Amino acid sequence: MSQYKTLIRDNLRNAFAGGSESLAGCLPARQGPEGLTFSAFGASCTLTPEAVLLGGEQETGPRGLVVSLYAANATLDSVCLEPLIAFRDLPDSMPYQGAFAANTEQPLVPRASEIPAWRSRLLKALKGDETNPSPDTPGDISLLVFPLPKIALCYIVYLPDEEFTASVTCLFSNNARTFMPLDGLADTAEYATRRILELMTEDA
Repeated sequence: MSQYKTLIRDNLRNAFAGGSESLAGCLPARQGPEGLTFSAFGASCTLTPEAVLLGGEQETGPRGLVVSLYAANATLDSVCLEPLIAFRDLPDSMPYQGAFAANTEQPLVPRASEIPAWRSRLLKALKGDETNPSPDTPGDISLLVFPLPKIALCYIVYLPDEEFTASVTCLFSNNARTFMPLDGLADTAEYATRRILELMTEDA
């Protein structure tokens, strides 16, 4: 069994330890005969005590690991969106900050000018919010998305002009750390960025 499969299995065992009904309330998820279903990274996700399925396919790689980690840390706490918090302001984040910028923010910079045209479709796919964040959020455009039900990411996009090149900043909902360990949050943001780029490519 691969290392990912082992970790996913262990996380799911911990997640379901209190029973599927309890876990459904924490995720939150819909409980059905096939398992617990919710949205993850813009796809339908089903959890069973043995597997993570994304889009109907068993996910045994890093994305499945992130989902299982979210399930293992699920609580009944509600999302506290604001004030949004930068990754660098999370405790003990320094060792991850370079990778976070490289894997989450920089990959979107070359396509920053395209994001306004894709905004509505990206928000719909990633369970985003058209009304939040507040209008005074800095940047030229923002995307508030939910790659996982209780973890929100706000991408703030600065479009290029005559003086400045484009840039992208990714912020977290204020209590995201409640629902995921720090390394898992970094991975959540990385795979959310990958999904944004996938969606833009799929629809191109």
